Amino acid sequence: EEAREETPEDREIRRELEKKREIDVLWTLKPGAPAGGSGDEALVCSKFILAIGHNAAAFLSSFILDSVCWEVVGVVKLWNEWCRTSNTTNVLPTDSFCLFYRLISDPTVLLCQCSCYVAEDQQFQWLEKVFGCMRKEGLQVTILSTCPVADYKTQESTLTLPSPFLKALKTKEFKEHICCPLLEQPNIVRDLPAAVLSYCQVWQIPAVLYQCYTDVIKLDTVTIEAFKPLLSSKILKSLVKDVSESTKILKKLLTTNETHNNIYI
Repeated sequence: EEAREETPEDREIRRELEKKREIDVLWTLKPGAPAGGSGDEALVCSKFILAIGHNAAAFLSSFILDSVCWEVVGVVKLWNEWCRTSNTTNVLPTDSFCLFYRLISDPTVLLCQCSCYVAEDQQFQWLEKVFGCMRKEGLQVTILSTCPVADYKTQESTLTLPSPFLKALKTKEFKEHICCPLLEQPNIVRDLPAAVLSYCQVWQIPAVLYQCYTDVIKLDTVTIEAFKPLLSSKILKSLVKDVSESTKILKKLLTTNETHNNIYI
């Protein structure tokens, strides 16, 4: 069967869909001024901490983020088959969002919670628009993410593995202590975590990815607490807030999630 020639109407629809899938990064650092770019306009960043997925984002909310010490400085807006993000900062644990925070006492420390799905064809855009706003000199990146334990390749049965557990991957330039064993071959990482790590490898940015393998796909206390060994890492230990307060916040997050997920018949 011959392929049908694209009509002007088809081209217009395709252009609209492509435009709809564009990613916008909106910074509030300098109202009315360019948010980033090159040269003197780029953000000076010494540490960039990126949590991908609901459990990783909830870990940062519980143990690192504090409204007194951090301020929201940016948001990513995107649209795809699985995600419709908005620029609101009042988010629930189950919401899809991508927010950037800056440490008030040290504005070179940036943190990002990305609980939204970034499609494969949008990942390059995400990388270019986020990292394009930062100076790469002196930058160090830490990535937190989760994936199903069924994806972990090992000679033993995954049923006997003490799930959840952490594995790490790093770029050649990352020289600091790693808080868990390295991910063994032939295991691979995929999606946005892999894209960020690959980007850092190409640009020779010191970066480490901590991936939590878990058998629970929803927001889960045990999975969130599996990231706790990272609190002793050089990049996070100076950012940890009061542990007793963290426990309260974690409990509140999970309670909110359970309420949000209730189904009434």
